[in-house]
Amino acid sequence: MTDGSGEDPDGLLDLRVDQPHTARVYDYYLGGKSNYEADREAGDRVIAVWPGAPVAARTNRAFMHRAGRVLAAEYGIDQFLDIGTGIPTEPNLHQVVQDENPHARVVYVDNDPIVLAHARALMDSSPEGRTAYVHASVTRPYTVLRAPELTRTLDLSRPVALSALALLHFVPDESGAHDVVARLVGALAPGSALVLSHGTGDFDREAMEKVAQVYKSSGTTAQARSKEEFARFFEGLDLVAPGIEVPHRWRPDAPGAARIGTEQDAVDDATVGLWAGVAIKP
Repeated sequence: MTDGSGEDPDGLLDLRVDQPHTARVYDYYLGGKSNYEADREAGDRVIAVWPGAPVAARTNRAFMHRAGRVLAAEYGIDQFLDIGTGIPTEPNLHQVVQDENPHARVVYVDNDPIVLAHARALMDSSPEGRTAYVHASVTRPYTVLRAPELTRTLDLSRPVALSALALLHFVPDESGAHDVVARLVGALAPGSALVLSHGTGDFDREAMEKVAQVYKSSGTTAQARSKEEFARFFEGLDLVAPGIEVPHRWRPDAPGAARIGTEQDAVDDATVGLWAGVAIKP
């Protein structure tokens, strides 16, 4: 059990290290150390059919940083809800947005016990701001929205930037992915933002079908979506320029934008295999 702070006072967390988890596989792609043999094996099987996976992970993270800065600096949003947070990798979202506005508040959400075990790193807020962690799944949106850690930290009557990055391709249609997003956005105030990135087969369908099979064989459902299917998540919202784009071409020159990966990274559409977008709730 936990006390809601990211601590495990009884030492009873079951990290399920014998089963790969998307957060830990993503950590492996990023070169992190909070992953296990099962995660590395699954990651290597993905890389065998999609060598761009590590580049895509770094590209996706750079997009998160740029989107956060744009929403904090240009739109004045000072509340952020990041679902599918993953294992802490600096700079974390709160460090990026609190650099723009020290008073910014961020709530992180994930369902991997190892993220919970590392949650202290997600709550190293600026003195003026605040961060919190919710252990929950995106597929249960009301559990997220009603969590006391969230309600003590965010004021949902004011704009919130909701992000779900490289997450929804693990929520297939039969699990109601579009309905989940609609329920979350529906609970937010006008002026709120939706920030998404999503795996796609639009650039290399065969590779993405093989990736989905790797994840399914490891017990994780996966579904790539086309640009048109991805656009459905933004219905009723106003897309921020440049609209739906591959993440490395979404505001690449935004202030404070970090370089993607290394000079050896081949950042092209097929390598990255993601769509990304930011929209505002009218």
